[in-house]
Amino acid sequence: MGNINIGDLAIWFVVFLFSLSLHEAAHAWTSERFGDDTGRHMGRITLNPLPHIHPLGTIVFPLIGMLSLMTGSGFAMFGWAKPVMTNPLLWRDKTKANIMVSAAGPLSNFVLATIAFVALKSMLSAGLVVPSMYPSYFSLVTPVAANATILEPLSRLLSILLLLNITLGVFNLIPIPPLDGSHVLESLLPYEMAKAYEQIEPYGFILLIGLMFTGIFGMILNPIWNYAVYLLYT
Repeated sequence: MGNINIGDLAIWFVVFLFSLSLHEAAHAWTSERFGDDTGRHMGRITLNPLPHIHPLGTIVFPLIGMLSLMTGSGFAMFGWAKPVMTNPLLWRDKTKANIMVSAAGPLSNFVLATIAFVALKSMLSAGLVVPSMYPSYFSLVTPVAANATILEPLSRLLSILLLLNITLGVFNLIPIPPLDGSHVLESLLPYEMAKAYEQIEPYGFILLIGLMFTGIFGMILNPIWNYAVYLLYT
């Protein structure tokens, strides 16, 4: 297993479940604000992860990613939750509702990332932690010796919370069906362009797999990660 810390993977999975739960609850809650209470009736306006779990996306895929990381064959710890069902026929101001409901999930992830960033920045400013000599997904800061026992797990949790939620937010804003960004873009396009855009929907999953495994998504994400870390340290 190399240098992989099982505790780090456990923290990652807990943060992952919480982040996905908030993401999906945000979709359902926002949809209700526009008149559609489908999500509430289906028990999706909750931070309890159980109603949001997708067996493949929330359990199997992340576990495969963990095994991949532990064996040194790659880093692909990622996944998704069960989509929230909505009834657009119940929405008031359907175009605005479609944009806001779709954007609510990624925005919730960026809110979590911001909270983690502010907490880490405050800890750095207070001298409780210092920038890690070798920053990683699991450890952006290192507690000073006197605070190591207390702050080590917290600093790792916040590091994961920051980078994971940046990842989830950016990924879901990619305008490829069925991601949230596709619904936002479709609502903003003129009617004829929107109808043409719908034609790529059957190929969305293939396009997403291509983005992930050709490294294109990494090319999009890494500069954003790097900039966030740069702002954290300056």
